Amino acid sequence: MPTEAGDRLLATVGNHLDGIEAGLAELGELRDKPAGHFRITSTEHAAETLLWPAMEKIANSYPDITLEIVIDVGLSNIVTERYDAGVRIGEAIEKDMIAVRIGPDLEMAVVGTPAYLEARGLPESPQDLVGHNCINLRLVSAGALYAWEFEKDGRQINVRVDGQFTFNTSGLIRKAALAGHGLASIPVDQVQDDLASGRLVRVLADWCPPFSGYHLYYPSRRQNSLAFRLLVDALRLRS
Repeated sequence: MPTEAGDRLLATVGNHLDGIEAGLAELGELRDKPAGHFRITSTEHAAETLLWPAMEKIANSYPDITLEIVIDVGLSNIVTERYDAGVRIGEAIEKDMIAVRIGPDLEMAVVGTPAYLEARGLPESPQDLVGHNCINLRLVSAGALYAWEFEKDGRQINVRVDGQFTFNTSGLIRKAALAGHGLASIPVDQVQDDLASGRLVRVLADWCPPFSGYHLYYPSRRQNSLAFRLLVDALRLRS
C-alpha cells in the first residue's frame, strides 16, 4: 500500500504521465518508423473530399499508421467517445480545441429537378419552403433534424422543413433529389455536375452565401506524437 508520501508524489506527477508516455512513443518512432492508430469522426462529405485523398497518401508513405473514419453528421464529443480528432465546419468548434483548417469555404445549394419545380413552383424566399416537399437530414448523435440555414443582407433565417424522406447521408439526399422527390439542401460541389447537365436546378442561391469550411480539431491538452503531426500536416489546407 502506498505511503502518505507516495500518495503525494503520485498526485504531483500523475498529470505528467501521459506526456512522458507520448514522449517515449515518439522516441520509438524516431528510432523506427512513425506508427499509430487514429480514430477520426467526420461527415461523409468531408471524409470523401478531404480525408480520403490525404489519408491514402499517408497510408502509402507510412504503412505503420492505421486510420479509422467514423461517419457522423452530428456533433460527437470526441473526448468522451475517445476519438483522436474530428472534422467540423469552423463555426461549430468548441473553444478548448485546437482547430486546423483543412478545406476551403463551403456553400450550400437548394436544388430540385426541373419537373419537380415545374409542378410545385419556384420558392422565392426561405419561408416558401414550408409549402414544398423537402428532403431532411437527420443529425444522428444530436437526435434532431438539420434546420436549413439561410442568410441575406445580414439577415439570418433557419427553416425547419418537412417532407417524405429523411436520411443521415448526403449521398442519399442527392439521389432522392435526382429522383424528383423534392428539394434538397446539399454542398454545392456535390451537385456541380448535376447542375451543369440540367438534371438539377438551383433555387434561393442569393440566400446561400459561402461560410467557414472544414477544420480538423482535437483537444488542446493532447500530447501529439510524430505520427499524429504527420497526419495533421497532410490534411492542412495550403494557401
